[in-house]
Amino acid sequence: MNDISPRLYLATPPLADAAAFAPALNEALAAGDVASLLIRFADADERGQEAIVRALAPAAQDKGVAVLVAAAPNVALRAGADGVHVAGSGEALAEAIKKLSPRYIVGAGDIETRDDAMRAGELSADYVMFSDLDREALIERVAWWAELFNTPCVARAESLDDVASLVQAGADFVRLDDAVWSDARGPAAAVAEAQARLKGAGA
Repeated sequence: MNDISPRLYLATPPLADAAAFAPALNEALAAGDVASLLIRFADADERGQEAIVRALAPAAQDKGVAVLVAAAPNVALRAGADGVHVAGSGEALAEAIKKLSPRYIVGAGDIETRDDAMRAGELSADYVMFSDLDREALIERVAWWAELFNTPCVARAESLDDVASLVQAGADFVRLDDAVWSDARGPAAAVAEAQARLKGAGA
């Protein structure tokens, strides 16, 4: 694992509009040390995506949060984001890295196999994200990556109870999405608890 303290990586729900989500996002960002925010979209209309990013990104960036978009590189460039999150380790990732790196962040998600992860690392992705695995397999994958590779690893915590085990396995960043936005106590309480669990696990 890299010699950095693990940090939080928030991902929005797939958004069709920014206004309704902005209050929850602001609460979450104020409640903990969030390293990165991934803005996801409900549809593929690039103009709509850009509008959402322009509405949400400044509040995050003002707090030092890197804003990434699950969209085409052009959306990130036009809307003032800090980078893109690309699915898989194929041509789309290679093209995004060619277009944006090193000035902008290019992360790789939806990594299904070890070979996919290694390919993303070889392409010089800024991080690899492991998410769609059961809990035991996710912990095993994170531990494997952290032991062998220097590229930062993001691991998705399905619930707040998963934060500590992912940090202990070697995750550099813990991604939270539904665990924050669906928390009955509100996003601020969820982020604060996640921050406490993250610090406790890394102590």
